[in-house]
Amino acid sequence: MNVVATVIAMAFFVFGMWVMSIAPEVAGFEAATFFSGIIAVALALAIPFHVLGRADD
Repeated sequence: MNVVATVIAMAFFVFGMWVMSIAPEVAGFEAATFFSGIIAVALALAIPFHVLGRADD
C-alpha cells in the first residue's frame, strides 16, 4: 500500500510540475493551467500526509 501511494503521489507531483512549466505556452488559459498544476502538486503532498500517515497505524 505504501509503495502504490508513493508512486501515485510522485506521478501527481511530476505531472503538476510539468503542467506548471507549460502554462506560459497555453494561449488564453495560462492562469487556469498554472492553477491546475498547483492543485496537482498539492494533491501529491496530501497523499503522503493523509493516506500514508494512517497506513502506518
